[in-house]
Amino acid sequence: MKSFLSLLLIVSIGFSTVLTRAQTPTQDQDDVVRVRSNEVRLDVVVKDKKGRPIRDLKQADFEVLEDGVQQKVESFHFVVREGAPAKSETKDDKVASTVATPTAPQRRSTPTVTALVFDRLSPEARALAKKAGLSYAQETMGAGNFTGVFGIDQSLRTIQPFTEDKQLVQNAVETATGTSTSTYVSGAEKMRSNTERVISLDNQISGSASAAAAAGAAQNSSGAAAEADNIGQAAIQQKLLEMQTQMLDQYERLERDQEGFATINSLLAVIGPMQNLPGRKTIIFFSEGLKIPPAVMTKFPAVVNAANRANVSIYAVDAAGLRAESNTIEAARELNSIASARMAQQGRGNDRGSSGPYMRSLERNEDLLRFDPRSGLGMLSDQTGGFLIHDTNDLTNGLRRIDDDMNAYYFLTYVPQNKEYDGRFRRISVKVTRPNVEVQSRQGYYAVEAAGQLPMLDYEVPAIAAARNWKSSGTQNILHSSALSYPSPGQGGLTLILAEAQLASFKFSPSSDNKTYNTDFSIVALVRDESDQIVQKLSQHYALNGPIQNLESAKKGDVLFYREAQLRPGKYRVQLISHDAATGSVSVSTTPLEIYASDESKPRLSSVAVLKRAERLSAAEQQRDQPLRFGELLVYPNLGEQIDRNTTKQIAYFFTAWPGKGVTKPMQMTLEILQNNKSLGTTSGELPAADERGQIKYAGSFAIDKFQPGKYELRITVNNETSRSTSFVISQ
Repeated sequence: MKSFLSLLLIVSIGFSTVLTRAQTPTQDQDDVVRVRSNEVRLDVVVKDKKGRPIRDLKQADFEVLEDGVQQKVESFHFVVREGAPAKSETKDDKVASTVATPTAPQRRSTPTVTALVFDRLSPEARALAKKAGLSYAQETMGAGNFTGVFGIDQSLRTIQPFTEDKQLVQNAVETATGTSTSTYVSGAEKMRSNTERVISLDNQISGSASAAAAAGAAQNSSGAAAEADNIGQAAIQQKLLEMQTQMLDQYERLERDQEGFATINSLLAVIGPMQNLPGRKTIIFFSEGLKIPPAVMTKFPAVVNAANRANVSIYAVDAAGLRAESNTIEAARELNSIASARMAQQGRGNDRGSSGPYMRSLERNEDLLRFDPRSGLGMLSDQTGGFLIHDTNDLTNGLRRIDDDMNAYYFLTYVPQNKEYDGRFRRISVKVTRPNVEVQSRQGYYAVEAAGQLPMLDYEVPAIAAARNWKSSGTQNILHSSALSYPSPGQGGLTLILAEAQLASFKFSPSSDNKTYNTDFSIVALVRDESDQIVQKLSQHYALNGPIQNLESAKKGDVLFYREAQLRPGKYRVQLISHDAATGSVSVSTTPLEIYASDESKPRLSSVAVLKRAERLSAAEQQRDQPLRFGELLVYPNLGEQIDRNTTKQIAYFFTAWPGKGVTKPMQMTLEILQNNKSLGTTSGELPAADERGQIKYAGSFAIDKFQPGKYELRITVNNETSRSTSFVISQ
């Protein structure tokens, strides 16, 4: 720190500050978080037993329950799709779809929004998906039907943004289904082959052992030696096969996780922008099975929650069509292989219980059962108000059924009687008084306040819910935070959001074998506007782990959260939340922030940061322009921690200024120290010239040996027209 301060003293202007006796700062008021009612929107499809839509139901025919409690329906109307293509009807169809009485629901015409999402598909599945996708564009699309086409591989590809143009959608479907993707190839058959070979070697070892014993009894030393050599060779081959099987298993697990996360994240990315669009939104998801191993399963509820909040129904299509063999047959083969391996283990006295290959195989078989399309894809569809199309090569007919759902449905809303945002899943049940009908609607939502079109991730839900009930009084706040405006050219609303906490504040849990440790905590940043609405959400989940012998040294570290956001001009409140999943403990830190309208013809000034420390950057890192880079250093702001004047003799500060466009005259700066809105001293000077990027990065410092304990304000003004302030606290 001494060398850092020396460098700052060299570049500072050498301010001299007039000081007066400090007063004890007044305590800030606790932040008040207001609970607001969230309207729940439901689109409900009602069909008769033949799958035909029923169109003449009234509001009184519906009953909505949330967690078993009846809810009051606030609004209700029947929606028909604008510009739906005419279809030939049978006599029965006409009877079923007639609006029979004047008391029928109010009709509204609205556009529909559909996303065709193509997952990684095999060549055969791509052919089926192509036929269905082209048929959808040719037969179903009409005026008011906006369709986008997306592809999933290692990331999401936007092939065609939402459009009404049939030809553009057809071209995009051709592209999506004509491109090879990285498909998952199971190593199950190779692993089973290895297992069978291991069992064969077991039999060989057993036979050689018997022969060696017989040779020994007959005093045939050469025969006994030969059999012993056979046993040794077989044992080596067994070890190699087991090692190869473990490598295949480990690689397959990693590949499944990677593909599963890519699919989950891509679906979230498609759902997000659909949040604020009116009407019924639909995702038609072409896949051969949603891979949800344990690591991915924890993220699965985030997709369901995001879709339900955005009023998006997901219709999954098993693009594999009629399968020659089902996944249950694959699972049966695995079980038989497991049983044989188990018997072989017990036969040679090598039963390793919960840590052996037997338990690993059982876990793997459980994963295989999850890969059945009726498992993952079925859950995704059922829980978002759609349905799964499977076990058919006629995908086109399935898409016609989806189109029927999009053409006519009931839209109703209610305000939950339970106003508590507790983060729990609220189960919705929609019932209709008319008998012999099928009701299709979303099944529930997580009780956490909405974040606009931003998807709510699984680890964010408990953090945001717990933060609503957090009280700062009497609770140790382990989290320090700050939000800094950085109005660089072309990015007038650029905001730096930082938070820091000691790792020792979170629980470190040892593993069952006491060989490793792990953590499970999150930091979530919420940017709220003046109406307390969440306009930006950023977060990070920290699942740290390491050898148990490094536990104590790991606890001595800090966790630094850094994100950048782009905000419109206005006043905000930036709320940082830390949540420890292991203990349920939560901490909240809040920072006010104002973003000014950017006028590049006038001088601009970033937020002023009191600095805590700095670190020297490598030569490569110095080539990148970063908001907090100062020359060869990366500076770290003080995030509200009190400053001990017994150990800190100088306070360092940092800011960036931009001259008005075309202005070459040097900028003037004034520094002022205040306390309780009373000026304690000022000084001024000239700033250096702007660098090649048109910015002036400036760092300075001033002595605090005469400061009394208390809260102070540091204000920087450039050219007597633009000012920014920050506060700092001198401890007792």
